[in-house]
Amino acid sequence: MADKPSKALVLYGDGLPRFVHSSHTHLHSFASKASCGFLTLPNAPPSEGEDERSVREFAVLLDACQACLNMIGHTSELECQEKSVIPTLSDRFMGMRAALITNNSMMKSFGGKLGFTTLQLNELSGTNDSLAELSIDVLASELLKLLGFQDGKMVEACQYDLVFLHIGAGEKMVHERQKAVANDVEYINSLVGGIMQIAQPGSEVGSRLHLSVLMSYGCVSEADDSDLSVLISTDEKNSFLSKLIPHQSYTMKGENPRNDVRHHCPMLIAQWQYAVTRKDMAEKFSFKDFKEHGGNLVIPADRFLYEVAFKLWKAPKYGA
Repeated sequence: MADKPSKALVLYGDGLPRFVHSSHTHLHSFASKASCGFLTLPNAPPSEGEDERSVREFAVLLDACQACLNMIGHTSELECQEKSVIPTLSDRFMGMRAALITNNSMMKSFGGKLGFTTLQLNELSGTNDSLAELSIDVLASELLKLLGFQDGKMVEACQYDLVFLHIGAGEKMVHERQKAVANDVEYINSLVGGIMQIAQPGSEVGSRLHLSVLMSYGCVSEADDSDLSVLISTDEKNSFLSKLIPHQSYTMKGENPRNDVRHHCPMLIAQWQYAVTRKDMAEKFSFKDFKEHGGNLVIPADRFLYEVAFKLWKAPKYGA
């Protein structure tokens, strides 16, 4: 735990892990310094659209699933009226100020309902540039400026405690997505490199910035993605002790089992803050390396924001 509250930047790559390869050296370098693991998601409802999936998974990260169901019409009007008003992030986390940067209009609308200040990438840069045309140096600098970091120093009058940047193919047509996603991975790789260049170990930025890089698999199929499961296989169990293996903690909520846990295709997460986060043995930003060498193992995705809020001194205890 740092001796001062941190500021958090979350880079969320929506549907990107399959496109990470060996040339994305900044992502792999970041993973080698970070604490790595997985965030499990619930199963997708039937006939879910791509934008609905993006919003739902984002809602899970914020532990705001009911708000998401209300928004996309999976609960009746009467049920919505019976539910209490969904509190904002500021209400839930001791006045936390948060910004969401996304070009996905549905996610932008949802974020606004939860109290995020919502921006598009071109609003951040002050230009009409697309993602591919935005300068990495400009974007890295502007993201850190929102958190109060200017010229390598922390200023008192900052706008936000948390900035959430969502990068993904989003509303593009199906035939455009593969090329778009490949470009998005390249961009987030370069952005990680640009931010880490500023947040050098021992610098004021490095000691106060809590950086998370998340990547979700997007639409998935258990049959096609069985090799991306976090379950302990029968081959890894000792047959004499197999009956003594308890439920893994990510399958529980308090004393009760979680009824809806997707064991395949979890989100990949790597987190770093100089002298605050632990370093594990992972060397690559990949499912295989995180499973074999990651230190965070598996936690439910709805616990993510609570962990980050604790680092910002906006939650009373870790994982609260």
